[in-house]
Amino acid sequence: MLNQYPTDRYVPNGESPDGWDGLRFDYGNFYASKTFFDYKKNRRILWGWANESDTVEDDISKGWAGLQVIPRTVLLDSANKKQLVFWPIEEIESLRSSYVRMNNKDIEMGQRLEVKGITPAQADVEVTFNVRRLEKAEPFDPSYTYKPLDLCRVKGSNVTGGVGPFGLITLATPDLEEYTPVFFRVFKDTSTNKPKVLMCSDARPGPLKQDRMYKPPFAGFVDVDLTDGRISLRSLIDHSVVESFGALGKTVITSRVYPVKAVKENAHLYVFNNGTQTVNVESLDAWSMERPLQMNNGAT
Repeated sequence: MLNQYPTDRYVPNGESPDGWDGLRFDYGNFYASKTFFDYKKNRRILWGWANESDTVEDDISKGWAGLQVIPRTVLLDSANKKQLVFWPIEEIESLRSSYVRMNNKDIEMGQRLEVKGITPAQADVEVTFNVRRLEKAEPFDPSYTYKPLDLCRVKGSNVTGGVGPFGLITLATPDLEEYTPVFFRVFKDTSTNKPKVLMCSDARPGPLKQDRMYKPPFAGFVDVDLTDGRISLRSLIDHSVVESFGALGKTVITSRVYPVKAVKENAHLYVFNNGTQTVNVESLDAWSMERPLQMNNGAT
């Protein structure tokens, strides 16, 4: 939350609840974060950890547990001045290699388009959607005002809506036996007559492995007005982790997933729409991502 120090006391502005119901750095597998200031580039950088979601036995077999997520710059949202926004540091772009682009593709209800020409298990994807019209948006139930996760549980990626769900299907098999969707769903808040945008990253349909596997959905609301119909999504995919940034970093969700079949060259990536409103992919840019030259003494 934002605040002021008019004297020596911390005074919250009161626009976001304190605790789990309020704004978060990351709504997913994310903990133990720290920041530091990079004086050379005049930026604040956030480091954080993503814990494992499989078993202790799996950790012992791998020989390691937990990983650091990609460092993120921390900025004040220039549009509303009400929240922080987070974005992968620019240095990550030096790992980009093979590149594909998609422009001006309409996706009707039930359609999915495959993103080919990159390595879907290790990729950087930036997409801008345009919903164009909001008349079909579902009414927002105010009982979910501080419960985006509960809303995601009942309104998953396969539940048809008006405007959405639409987004990316990551780490997928062609028959969707395994997949991890990252998506938006737009509601209409009748109390404000404005859109209410839900963002979800849902590991439930992901790994076929079931033994004590923690496969939760994660969700948060995205503070955008959709005046021009546009909303962006960036996902960084790296085998067992999907880091997603909605609306240029206003809402961030990290998910850990452990596919059995959708691994390495057998993984696929799609854009999809399961809403009755046709959604346009204004632009999609995707890159294969190389490994750093030096990382964990050669560990994978």
